[in-house]
Parts: sequence; C-alpha cells; structure tokens
Amino acid sequence: MSAGPHGSLDASLAHRTILVIDDSEAVRTAFEVLLTLHGARVLGAATPGAGLALLARERIDLVIQDMNFLREATSGAEGIALFREIRARHPLVAIILLTAWTHLETAVELVRAGAADYLAKPWDDARLLTSVRNLLDLASARAEAEALRARSREARASLAARFDLRGVIYESEAMHTLVTMATQVAHADVPVLITGPNGAGKEVLADIVQANSERAGQPYLKVNLGALPNELIEAELFGTEAGAFTGARARTGRFEAADGGTLFLDELATLSGSGQAKLLRVLQTGEFERLGSNATRRTRVRVIAATNTNLRQAIRAGTFREDLFYRLSVIELEVPPLGERREDILPLARHFLEPGFGLTPEADAALLRHSWPGNVRELHNVIKRACLLAGSRSIGPAALNLPATTAPQPENEPDRAAVEAALGRARGVIAQAARDLGLSRQALYRRMEKLGLRTDASRPASET
Repeated sequence: MSAGPHGSLDASLAHRTILVIDDSEAVRTAFEVLLTLHGARVLGAATPGAGLALLARERIDLVIQDMNFLREATSGAEGIALFREIRARHPLVAIILLTAWTHLETAVELVRAGAADYLAKPWDDARLLTSVRNLLDLASARAEAEALRARSREARASLAARFDLRGVIYESEAMHTLVTMATQVAHADVPVLITGPNGAGKEVLADIVQANSERAGQPYLKVNLGALPNELIEAELFGTEAGAFTGARARTGRFEAADGGTLFLDELATLSGSGQAKLLRVLQTGEFERLGSNATRRTRVRVIAATNTNLRQAIRAGTFREDLFYRLSVIELEVPPLGERREDILPLARHFLEPGFGLTPEADAALLRHSWPGNVRELHNVIKRACLLAGSRSIGPAALNLPATTAPQPENEPDRAAVEAALGRARGVIAQAARDLGLSRQALYRRMEKLGLRTDASRPASET
C-alpha cells in the first residue's frame, strides 16, 4: 500500500477489475494508464457486445461505459440500451456513464435507474478517481454487509432447523441472541423470568422455552395476572373449595391443572403480597392449599413469568419480594423494545399483511421512522387496520395513519467516563453496572459496543 497521498486510493483500487467500454482506443488506453497506476486491473471493449461478453466471463467490479458508439451518433440511445442490459444482467455492478454529449434529462433518468455517476468528456482525472474510489469502497461495504446478512440468515436457518421457534419473525442480531438463549435454557428445568416492555414479544419467547423443553408434551397454561381482580388471582392460581367464600364452588387452580407441565404467569408484578408468598412456597416446595382448605396438595410445574415492571425498583419500593425475585430469575431473558431492533420492523410488518397486500417504499420508510412505543403489538394493529381501510392492495404511508412526528428521540446515553466509572465500581459485572446507570443489561452492552469498551466480566454465563 502506498504511504503517500494516494495511499487510500491505491488501497481502494488494488486488485479490482474495471471494464472500460468505449469505441475510442485512445480513451481506453488513457483509462488503462490512469487506473493501473493505482493498482487496478483494466479491461477494454470497443463495442457493447464485446463489453457484455467480458462481463459474462470476468468478475468485474466497476464499468465505465461510453454513451455513443456509432460514428456521428449523439443521441446516447446505444449507451442507454447498453446500460439497461448491464443493469438487467448484472444488477450489483456499479456503472459510470461517459459521454461528450451530456444531456441533463438523460443523466437524471439513468441515475434514477441505477447509474452510479455521469461524467462528461474530456473528464477530470481527479474527479474520476474520486468517483471510482468511492464506488469501489461502497461496493466493498455492501459486499461485507451482504456477507454478514448471509451469515445471519444461515444462523437463523440453522437454529430453526434444530429447534421449534414457534414461527417467530426476526432479523436483528439482538433477537437472534435472545431466541438462541431461549432454546439453550429450555432444557433446564428451572424458572425463567422474561422482562421487557408491553407488546415486545415476551409471550412468544415463553412459547419457545416451553416448546423446546422436556415438558413440551405436557400441559401448558397461561394466566394474565393483570387481567384478574386481586381477590380472584389466588383462587385462579391455587383453586378453591366449595364454600371458601360466598358462592364459591370446588375448582381446580392453574397450578394443579398444569401438574407435570408449564405455567406462564404474565404481568407478574400485579400479584398481591399474599399471592407472592404462596407463589414462593410452591416454587420452593411444590406445595399449596386451595382457598378454604387445609389439605396440602403437591404439584410439579415449571414457571415462566413475565413482567414489564422493573422488579428491582419494585423491591426497593417494598411492593415485590426480593426472595421471590431471586427464585424466579435463575434465568432472565430481557426482550428489547422494537425501537431498539429496527431490523425487525419490516419483516414483521410484511408478516402481518393480509394475503395480496403489499407495502410501498414510502410506507416502508414511514414504518422505519416511527418510534413504536407500543412495540410489536402496535405494529400488528397498524398493519391490520391499514389492510382493512386501504383503498387498494398497495399500502402507502397515508393508509398507515402514523403520527407525523414519530422519529425516535436521541437517548440520554451515558458517556465513556460514566460507563467506565460504573464498570469500575461494579468490578466489571455488567448487571450491577447497568443498575447503577439506570440501564438494562442489553442497553449497556450496546452502549459499550458503541464506545468500543470491553470487560473481562462481560456476559458471564449466568447472563448469556
């Protein structure tokens, strides 16, 4: 690599193949001299047919093509036809258009159709080299990104082939890590605590844990504690004896009905103090009594609990038992909000579309701009409503009916000094440092990655 002012240029052009399609031998030679000086391999073709043949045989990184080939031709029709043929056969190859007869309308039309640049003869060497370097660097970045996406697709496909993922839709690395963790802890017959905001997908994660556990073929019951009056929650969970209260009949509770299987408790933080005590007991001993009965019953149930409440804050406020928290959080899975895993927005939106409907590019852009405070549940409702109310099968931004100002607000993120200080106080323990900073563990990991920070205690086995 050159150490002088052309170092970055030489690095960009080295070992790259550039095809020049021009009927002038002098032009082809000029490009060859200019570009090989910086390490590129240059091929030349005098006709569109010869250029297309070289594209079919060689791996070409960039094409520089003339717009006129026949003597006295000035319309650019041949160049337009060649451009469209290259774009159709080789959609990823960058193309620079070159002509002595510049027509602004033609230039605009072809740039919109995918041309990378449009230069007039005689060209300026410095501008040309800058354009070539930028296009090759962009191509490299796109190739790396595509390779990363390909590896991510392979990893997701491999995971889906080995485990029952219950049809979960995602593309983000954050969700892939979380889903992988869910499959890994599924076989461990211990309680699981799933945290995250409302509508983010906590129940789907619980389904994955249950489906891949040794209890997969056993009863799987779900209780939304937040939807039940406090006075009925304990009866729902533990059952009642006839006469336990006015009008009460003998009734089997969810713990008894789920014996041998799994019980999913959603909105855990709404459980009353006495309910928390009884839940702690059944987790520790497997024992409970129905309301109105002194007879002790036994059950073997795996509990998966979910909450959108910060239970550590609830413990400090005295509304949640610390011993119950530690009993439930042997395995803790934290679902990030949809706004923090934006790669999942469009795949989920397309999954929610009714058959025959599609999203316009403008609708895609509107979905990506929205902050999604209601997470996946909000996205689902927006898409279903759009399908019902849209005037056509092609859904545009108007049909989504999203607020006009929905761009995510910048986070008040701690700076490097604050993160390093918190890690130092916590001796590198991520969970403790995150609590100190008022962040979730996932948010702290993302902040550390952005700042380029690492710690030997990062992601201990209990947190991965």
